[in-house]
Order: sequence, then structure tokens, then C-alpha cells
Amino acid sequence: MSIASGRTIRSIAVCAVAIAGTLGSSHIAHAQPLETALVQAYQNNPSLNAQRAALRATDEGVGIALSGYRPRISATISQGATGLDIGSRGANGVRNGEFSSLQPQTYGVTATQTLYNGMQTGNRTRQAESQVNAARETLRLTEQTILLNAATAYMNVLRDTAILDLQRRNVEVLQEQLRQTRDRFNVGEVTKTDVAQAESRVAAGRSQMLQAESNLTTSRATYRQVIGVDPGKLSPGTPVDRFSPKTLPGAVERGRVENPNVTAAALGVDVALLQVRINEGALYPTVTVTGGVQKQLDVSPVIPSQLTYSVLGTVSVPLYQGGGEYATIRQSKETLGQRRIDLDTQRDAAQQSVVQSWGQLEAAKAQIIATQAQVNAAETALNGVREEARVGQRTTLDVLNAQQELVNARVSLVTAQRDRVVASYSLLAATGRLSITALGLKTQVYDPMTHYQQVRDSWFGVRTPDGR
Repeated sequence: MSIASGRTIRSIAVCAVAIAGTLGSSHIAHAQPLETALVQAYQNNPSLNAQRAALRATDEGVGIALSGYRPRISATISQGATGLDIGSRGANGVRNGEFSSLQPQTYGVTATQTLYNGMQTGNRTRQAESQVNAARETLRLTEQTILLNAATAYMNVLRDTAILDLQRRNVEVLQEQLRQTRDRFNVGEVTKTDVAQAESRVAAGRSQMLQAESNLTTSRATYRQVIGVDPGKLSPGTPVDRFSPKTLPGAVERGRVENPNVTAAALGVDVALLQVRINEGALYPTVTVTGGVQKQLDVSPVIPSQLTYSVLGTVSVPLYQGGGEYATIRQSKETLGQRRIDLDTQRDAAQQSVVQSWGQLEAAKAQIIATQAQVNAAETALNGVREEARVGQRTTLDVLNAQQELVNARVSLVTAQRDRVVASYSLLAATGRLSITALGLKTQVYDPMTHYQQVRDSWFGVRTPDGR
């Protein structure tokens, strides 16, 4: 049975022929679309949720850096007991005087504010902000990976379901062919060799069917892992070429700029540059001001209480600390050079990924046209071989070979249709545009700015914004 008869090349490209013909139109009417699976993966995938939590943890680094601008305040309380013997011994050896027992108490508050530390605090803050931006790009990369994996898992289930249906139908056809061959053997039209050949092909067809069942089980398990739910009835997937550049040079240019690996590497350069400046700040003076108030009670028998306060300014000038700070600066400069090289590497990797995805997409388009022609030719050849076999011009083996060629062609067509859709998603990911927003999917989009703004200027509190 043809799985693509009467369809156009355009409908073939979106997998609406082979898979729809395999699953049946009544199933398609109530099937889950690919877009729904992508939304489910975006909401349920644990790796994506874990990366969001990692980004929220990185957000707190800005607050830690900003704490360098704020005063440090501490309170001290001490209380105890002391004894004071103010007596002496006379000439006759008799002790005279008195013993005084005190319970001193001290209450104090001290505040320290850094006024200048070689711009280390400002550079740490900018570095933390760059790290947050880099973490956002890492989250964007994770989102792209999950969406691509979800689309791949979805199409794999469709492909393997269609292939399993093809193999089952092939076994049915081979069993019918075996029955007819045995009938012809009983009337003397064919030999025992023809029967053995038909039996062999039935056994091989069953083996291929069992392998197809195993592949479908694996694909369904992967679908459950990536998307978070078991696959039900699935509708044909459609390519997303319309969101990608129309030319290869345009796709390469976008990939070298917008691929999240590239943007994260560029922000890594900023982080490394700011680390150099932070380390250089250790060579500059540090200016601090310290203020304190202290209340003492029961200081001595003659001083019942005492209140002191102080305001001190301190300038600390580093002269030599063993040379470690110079080694740290040189080390951070080498790390900066490494990050710049990493950026070039990521740009080249992004370009390679775009070119590879582009080539796979173009190859899949051509393969669909070629395999469709192969299916049509194989159908015609099988019908002709069967007619010729009826009049004795073809052998049973010729019929079996023609049947197998038709099955192989149909499997190749289904595989090419799957590759067409997956390659379009791969190209979109390589150019850095595979996202819920770009695809226009209807779901609540995770906004990393919400948590960042909630914690950036928080001075107190240990609870996270979600109440933990």
C-alpha cells in the first residue's frame, strides 16, 4: 500500500503523507501537535528547570558585590565578674584593707565604611552583572537544546510508528505471498525452493518488525524523558524554515553573532577583563572610616559607668605582600587571552553548526523528492513483476525482491521526512533563534529579569522571592 500516493511535494515536505497515511486520518483529527509537545517540554523538563535555578543563584552574586558599597555594622555585648583586692599587710603581719567585687558590662556598636579600595567594588559589581548575563545565555542555550531534543523525540516517535506500521503490513503481504506460493507448489507450478524463499522472507520481515517495535519503544521512552509525558496520538510535524534566514551567508552571519555559545563566550571575555581590573585594585590604597560607640558599666569602684565614642579614618597603602598580587594579575591576564581565543573558537563552531544544519536540510529536501520517485517506481515495478509472475515470466524471488525494494523505499521516505523537520529545527537553533517566543507558542515565558530585580537591591532577609 502506498503511503504517499496522490500527494504533492509540498505536503511530503511536512510529513503529512507517510505518517498521516500510516496513522490514519481519524487518529490525526484528535492528535497532539508538535507545538504542544514543545510547550510541555518547556514547562516540565527538569534540566531546564535546574538551569533556571542556577541562574537565580547567579543573580545573588550582584547583591554580594554591591555589599561592598554598604557599611558593616556589628554590636558587642560582654558581661562578667571581677574582684579587686585593695588591701595590704601591716608591720605585725596582719592583713587589712578590703576586697571589691565588680560585675562589668560593656555594650558597643561599631560601623565600618569603605570609601576607596582601588575600584574593586565597582569592578566586582560589573563582573557579577556580566556573569548574570552569561548565565542567561547559558539558560537560552539550554532552552534551545531542550526544544530541539523535544522536536527530535517527537519526530522519532512519528517515524518509528510509521516504520512499524510499514513492517507489519509488509509481513502481512509476505504471508499472503507465502500462502499463494504454497498453493502454486501444491499444483506443481513452482518448486520447493520458491516456498523456502517465501518462508525466509516472512521470517526476515518478522525480524524487521520486531526491531521496529524495539526502536519505537526506545523513542517513546526518550519522548517521556525529554517532554515529561508519555506520547499519545501525534499529528504530523511541520518544518520551521520560515524563521531562518533565506540564504546560507545570512544564516552564518546570524549564527556567529546570536548563537548563545557565542554570546556567552563574549560575556566571558568581559568577566575576565573585569577580573584583571579587580586584581589590579589590590595595588591601590584602601581608605576606610570606622565609627563606634561603647557603654561600660561597673568599670571600677570609683567609676560606675563610662561612655566612649570614636571616629577613625584609615588609609592602608600596600607596599609589598610577597609578590603574590603581581602573579595574580599576570595570571588573570593570561585567562583573559584564553577567553578571547575561546570566543573565536565558539564563532567558528557556530559557523560550522550552521553550515552543517543547512546542508542537512537541503539534503533532506532532495531526499524526499528522490525517495518519493523511488516509491512510485517501486510500486510500478512490483505490480509489473506480479503480473509477469502470474504468466510465468518472473520467479517468486523476483516478486519478493520487488516487495522488499518497495518497503525499503517507503522507509527511506518516512526517514527523509523526519530528517526534513529535525534539520529545520537544528538550523534555527544554530542561528540562535529557537525559542518559545520566536516560534509563537502560547505559554507563559520564563522571564529571568523578574527574580533579578527582586534580589538585586535587597539589603536584608534570607527568604527567596518564592518564599523558601
